[in-house]
Amino acid sequence: MEAPGDGDTNGQNKQANKPATVSRIKAPPLYIAFIIQFFICVMLALAAWLLLDVVTAYSVLLGGLVSIVPNSYFAWKAFRYRGASNTPLIVKSFYAGETGKLIMTGVSFALVFGGVKPLNELAVIVSFIIAIVVGLVTTAWVSVVKR
Repeated sequence: MEAPGDGDTNGQNKQANKPATVSRIKAPPLYIAFIIQFFICVMLALAAWLLLDVVTAYSVLLGGLVSIVPNSYFAWKAFRYRGASNTPLIVKSFYAGETGKLIMTGVSFALVFGGVKPLNELAVIVSFIIAIVVGLVTTAWVSVVKR
C-alpha cells in the first residue's frame, strides 16, 4: 500500500493536479421580486384611488416607482458579471450600480416633488418606504426559495 504522495514525481497527490472547476452560481431571479413590488405598488394605488382620491393614488404609484426603478437598475448592474476571475468587474459594477441608483433616486424625488402638482407628499414617502420593505422581504424570499 502506498502512502499519500508516493509515486508522484513532485510529491503532491494526484487530486491536487486536477484542473479546478468553475462554479456556475446563478444570480437569484430578482425580476420576480421587482414584479411583486410593482404589483403591490399598483394594488396600493388602486386601493388609495377607491378609498381616498386620485391624487393620493398617483402619489402612491409615483413613490413606489421612485424606489422600484432605481433598485432595478442596481440589480441589473450588480449581477452582470459572475465568477472569481471577474472580481474587478463585479466590484466596479456594484459601485456603478449603487452610484446610479442614488442619483436616479435623488433625481426622481426632485422631479416628483418639483414637477407633479397636486401631490400628496406623505403618500409618496410612505409608498417609497413600503416599496423598500416589500423589496427586502421579496428579495429574501426569492433567495430562500431558489436554494
